[in-house]
Amino acid sequence: MHNLKLILTLTAVAFAVFVRAQPVTISSPDTAVTLQVMSAEGQLTYTVQYAGKSVIDRSRLGMVVDGVDLGKSVRLGEVESYAGERTYPMRGKHSQATDAHRGARITIRNESNNTAYQLDVRVFNDGVAFRYILPGSGERQLTAESTSFAVVDGSTVWHHGITAMHYEEKHQQSDVNAIVAGTWVAPPMTVKLPDGRGFAAITESGIIQATGENFPGMALEATGQRVFEARLGHEHPANFPYVLRYGEEDHQRLTEPPLLHGTIESPWRIVMIGQDLNTLFHNDIVQHVAPAPDPNVFPNGFDEAWMKPGRAVWGYLTDEPRTLAGMKNLSKLAGDLGFEYHVVEGHWQRWSISERKELVDYSNQYGVKLLFWKHSKDIRDPEARHEFFKHLHELGVAGAKIDFFDHEAKEIIDLYAACLKEAAHYQLVLNFHGAYKPAGESITWPNEMTREAILGFEMRGPWAIHNTTLPFTRMLAGHADYTPLHFGDRRAETSETHQVASAIVLQAPLLIYAAHPQEMLDHPAVAVIKQIPTVWDETIVLPGSEIGEVAAFARRSGDKWFISVMNGEQSRFLKIDLPFLGPGEHKITMVRDKQPESAMVSLVRKRRSFGAQQGVLIDDETIAHNESLFVELVAGGGFVAVIE
Repeated sequence: MHNLKLILTLTAVAFAVFVRAQPVTISSPDTAVTLQVMSAEGQLTYTVQYAGKSVIDRSRLGMVVDGVDLGKSVRLGEVESYAGERTYPMRGKHSQATDAHRGARITIRNESNNTAYQLDVRVFNDGVAFRYILPGSGERQLTAESTSFAVVDGSTVWHHGITAMHYEEKHQQSDVNAIVAGTWVAPPMTVKLPDGRGFAAITESGIIQATGENFPGMALEATGQRVFEARLGHEHPANFPYVLRYGEEDHQRLTEPPLLHGTIESPWRIVMIGQDLNTLFHNDIVQHVAPAPDPNVFPNGFDEAWMKPGRAVWGYLTDEPRTLAGMKNLSKLAGDLGFEYHVVEGHWQRWSISERKELVDYSNQYGVKLLFWKHSKDIRDPEARHEFFKHLHELGVAGAKIDFFDHEAKEIIDLYAACLKEAAHYQLVLNFHGAYKPAGESITWPNEMTREAILGFEMRGPWAIHNTTLPFTRMLAGHADYTPLHFGDRRAETSETHQVASAIVLQAPLLIYAAHPQEMLDHPAVAVIKQIPTVWDETIVLPGSEIGEVAAFARRSGDKWFISVMNGEQSRFLKIDLPFLGPGEHKITMVRDKQPESAMVSLVRKRRSFGAQQGVLIDDETIAHNESLFVELVAGGGFVAVIE
């Protein structure tokens, strides 16, 4: 992993210890997190504890291959223990990650068919990860997976389904005991543990491999009694977007269990753990266990010159004409904002090649690179895919926005991987829409700059609860193309300051703005908007943050701090201490909401509101590190400060 400029602070060690006693217990380097594996009456099971208290009660392990559940009729064999510690560069919520873990490869002997495989487990100070490694050759059918997660009693769960809009749904908050059998859940599923014991989240990593065979994605199905079972992509129910675009018959075709070849390495199943929301948000296990990128493709890791992070304008939610002249105007305005990219929707396909090249050359004059939209069905054929990416490369387009995947069956995962590989060959960045949750792909293929898998501004509000939920649910998996910031009626009940704050909190290395760039240039907060970066050196989730109520962040880029608060449905006061600032006085520019001048009146069917959140106020002051900010937040409002 020298391509990531990996700094090994402790060389990974491995040593074989032949143990047949049950159970096998692995603790984190700080001993706070413990994973225990045992065979209970022949069923392979595990538990997870944090600070001596249960997070995941006794739950099943196993995979079903060629119809045989390899988690049943088992006994534990040899245990090969290992440990490792490393730091490596990150791109997103912080600039560097630290991976410290203890692990074990436990041989599992299945006595029903006389086979052996390994359960590979790693325990971190902030969670656990495990996967299955099945040696073999030839062709085998991946029937199902029998992994389950029994969430501890008394927990509160934030979850959404996968049938209505795939991964573009709003989260519900439920007592874990109230989630009935048959409820589908899209990872990450966030859990607030009882009695103030902290938080957890369940997800996966490593669906797409740098080499070897890809795997179907995982969703969860509740069985009742606090248990959620892993379901692989071919087991997922039909969702509305896929059936709409491809038909029920094609969905039925994808329900056939996939065939795998040679040694099977499953993705990692992950349980994140944090004592508070700050710890949970900083969890990097998804990235820690993701397959490393190919150094022949990415010799400089994230630092390849052709895949720079940046901000983009996007005409989809504007009234800008879908013409060459209209797109030229958006590119010019992007340059005026200092933005680096412009995402062009599918109307580019109606233009001649010379017109496409004209837009590329015109945009380059303003330092703006282009991404062109494409329907994924048009590049399922390898030759068509090759020709599309080759065409973008020859035009000088920087990348593509690929849309409408809407499934996690292995065939569709293979399509994602093929797109990433072909795009990397032509040095193109990608944005996936109609997508499943991130699962470490941007580590393995760092030319993935963002993906959707989130209900964002393509849809309609209300937003206040949703926006204050996302940082602690969906965004635990990775970057998200929410397309933040809109000043029109699409912002629904949220204020303009809430919208500016959203561009700081709802992050992606490629951050695509929803508003018309002229509206941003004309806005009182334009000087602040121009400064917002897309990757951060440091992030702090501030005290007072609560899932679905308030998301308060302090984020540093270089020597500049950004304070960003999105408020939920209820007005509130928030005290923000500033101990992270250096000594002395600092310049602070604040963006805050004007108080409503009259009662809000809404015309629901027309989606128009009057009378509330009357714009923003901009204040320039000085502040010291030992001072505090006392912020009055209106319902659906926000607060932004830039401190330097």
